[in-house]
Amino acid sequence: MIDLYNAATPNGQKLRIFMEETGLPYRLHRVGLGKGEQHRPEFLAISPNNKIPAMTDGAPADGGEPVVLFESGAMLVYLAEKTGTFMPQDIRGRMEVLKWLFWQVGGLGPMAGQAGHFHRHAPEPVPYAIDRYTREVTRLFTVMNTRLGSVEYLAGNYSVADMAAFPWVVPFEGFGQTLDEFPDLARWFRSVAKRPAVVRAYAGVSDVYAKSEAALSASERKALFGAGKAAS
Repeated sequence: MIDLYNAATPNGQKLRIFMEETGLPYRLHRVGLGKGEQHRPEFLAISPNNKIPAMTDGAPADGGEPVVLFESGAMLVYLAEKTGTFMPQDIRGRMEVLKWLFWQVGGLGPMAGQAGHFHRHAPEPVPYAIDRYTREVTRLFTVMNTRLGSVEYLAGNYSVADMAAFPWVVPFEGFGQTLDEFPDLARWFRSVAKRPAVVRAYAGVSDVYAKSEAALSASERKALFGAGKAAS
């Protein structure tokens, strides 16, 4: 049985999509990020980077001790190999998936996350940061749009690369984007969004980068973004 420690963030949604796509049995443990549950010792024992998602697999293929993982990209690779799904077995197909998966975890996610933070969660406007990260997400969306102009999905066939990228396109408005400028990306986005597994994964999930009049409390801000100013 897989134990998945998660929250409804873009990175967390990657794993929910995979589980729904494969029907792999799992127990979902919701981690209250605003409550600081990601900093508790029992969670840090699984995810020392105090981030979600994280997981343990009590029945690994080698029959040994439970496999403990953090980092969403590593988890997707592990689960794809465990189930034999959404990752080609041939070297060229596998590398095609991995390069787009790594592109997402190394570029799209971090840059979009910063854009969303400065657009929606920063305590005061920082024009340079807003412009910097908005433009970078525009560039990354352009990369996707160009790629998807010649293939149906990022690696050709639907794969963990699409599962990883899709949740980081869902909140596009919070990143200062519109999909009108990216017709092939928009086509892909609509195609993935209507998959039954994706619909199930997003049932009841709210957009963490949506506009909200409710300001974060001091304790929530500390739990989510760390405390205080950097030492000089």
